[in-house]
Amino acid sequence: MLAAAALRDRADAITVVERDVLPAEPEPRKGLPQARHVHVLWSGGARAVEDLLPGVTDRWLAAGARRVPLPTGLVSMQAQGWIRRWSEMQFMIACSRDLLDWVVREEVVALPGVNVLERTELLGLEGGSTRVTGVRVRDAEGAERVLEADLVVDASGRGSRAPAWLASLGVPQVHEEEVDSGLVYASRIFRAPEGAEDYPVVNVQSDAREPRPGRTTTIVPIEGRRWQVTLSGTRGGQPSSAADEFEAFARSVRHPVVGELIAHAEPLTDVAVSRSTVNRRRFFEKVREWPEGFVALGDAVATYNPVYGHGLSVAAQGAVALRENVSVHGLAAPGLAQRVQRAVARPVATAWDLATGQDILYPGAVGKQPGLAAKALRRYVDRLLLTATGRPRITKAFFDVITLSAPVTSLVRPDIVLGVLRGPRRPPLDTPPLTERELTTVVGAAADRP
Repeated sequence: MLAAAALRDRADAITVVERDVLPAEPEPRKGLPQARHVHVLWSGGARAVEDLLPGVTDRWLAAGARRVPLPTGLVSMQAQGWIRRWSEMQFMIACSRDLLDWVVREEVVALPGVNVLERTELLGLEGGSTRVTGVRVRDAEGAERVLEADLVVDASGRGSRAPAWLASLGVPQVHEEEVDSGLVYASRIFRAPEGAEDYPVVNVQSDAREPRPGRTTTIVPIEGRRWQVTLSGTRGGQPSSAADEFEAFARSVRHPVVGELIAHAEPLTDVAVSRSTVNRRRFFEKVREWPEGFVALGDAVATYNPVYGHGLSVAAQGAVALRENVSVHGLAAPGLAQRVQRAVARPVATAWDLATGQDILYPGAVGKQPGLAAKALRRYVDRLLLTATGRPRITKAFFDVITLSAPVTSLVRPDIVLGVLRGPRRPPLDTPPLTERELTTVVGAAADRP
């Protein structure tokens, strides 16, 4: 949908090929099982979507989403300790994935020239090794046809078969890399206690330096006075689908705060489990003989451990890169597709480095081991995270990068390096930085129930 929005002013007609049936309301759909787990849109991604669809942020908020200031509205234990809730430095959009998608979809399908083909399966690409000219599709009745196009954008997600499609046209093999920590996700939705509508996001991260499986817990308050709670664990420490084990797992991480909070909340759903969490990157931008007329975006290019929350934001920034290049060079300009693919690779590289640099450290992780330079950088980042617990300038630098609002290189600016060398100005927090009111809202409400 964002790719369609990106091309709105440069294409006479845009056809979105969709295998699923798109609901008319913010409801679950078969083709998006991962929607049952926590999704956040970091400020770097939210600004990209707003750039493509002006006013969309207000429409999200009107539909029930929340704009959470960071770190003000965040109670988070990172690898080096609790982050203080300083004044706003960045933000996130918090809601269900169903609502997030629905608002965008409503905006895009109303654009002139946009046509959505639902219940339609993409079979392959048309054209040759130097140019893609369209796609072959099959509709719900089994009829096949060819859709001709000046530009084909693959935004089909984690299950994209782009390398095989391209190979069938004679395009050179695409280099791929994977880092697999064996991560498993388990999520459940709870009814939040009365008065907890503006509750902070609560998160306990693992410490990859410890020689044990990485376990995390997260509460994201979503629309309808609900808490979406996601647990995750790497190989050897994964959560299960058993409802009676959910709270115990949440208490087993580095701090039991999430388990303690959900003990006072009413479960509304069963536990949903996902194992599709491998970090996988396709280096399309390095294919020298890249065909004209074909671009891949989002998860079709790279997927990441979902615990870092970067997939949506990277996809949005990739769509902005598509629009910018088409606006400057035109839809049929020679070399356009390769320019777009290289521009898309920039936000992909940031998210990839952040995710794989940690995931490869967990016991049993499979993938390319870091070199000496990566190990030195990791030691610096460890010191930076420690400093971020008690020095606001460093906290801001950290959130600028983690929200994809600034490049990783900003972490080695001279003023940031100096602050990191000095270390935190304040002592570490011993307990989660919840306010008395926030604690009373949950624990007090539970005590009042018969």
